[in-house]
Amino acid sequence: MEKDYNPDIVSVVDEEGKEHIFEELDRIETDDGRYVALLPIFDEAEEVLEDDGDVIILKVFEENSETYLAPIEDESEFDEVAQYFEERLSDLFFDDESIDEEEDK
Repeated sequence: MEKDYNPDIVSVVDEEGKEHIFEELDRIETDDGRYVALLPIFDEAEEVLEDDGDVIILKVFEENSETYLAPIEDESEFDEVAQYFEERLSDLFFDDESIDEEEDK
């Protein structure tokens, strides 16, 4: 049976008031905080082609009952969180059997 795919869509307004739309790929919580891995969604085909395809990792924090996303300023914190997301997303999106089959070719 085929699973229905219903992505979590997140709208983020930057400091300049411009809205950006993302698909939330994953979220984690560590001792250091909460984090999300986002993939940009574009309206125009040209924007897709111009994008570098990188996943965006942001820290989640709350202030005055509002949820905010911010870049991770600490390089070691970012590296640790990025590695964790890389492992989790690899497990979610890549089937070990298909990878093994490709390696055998």
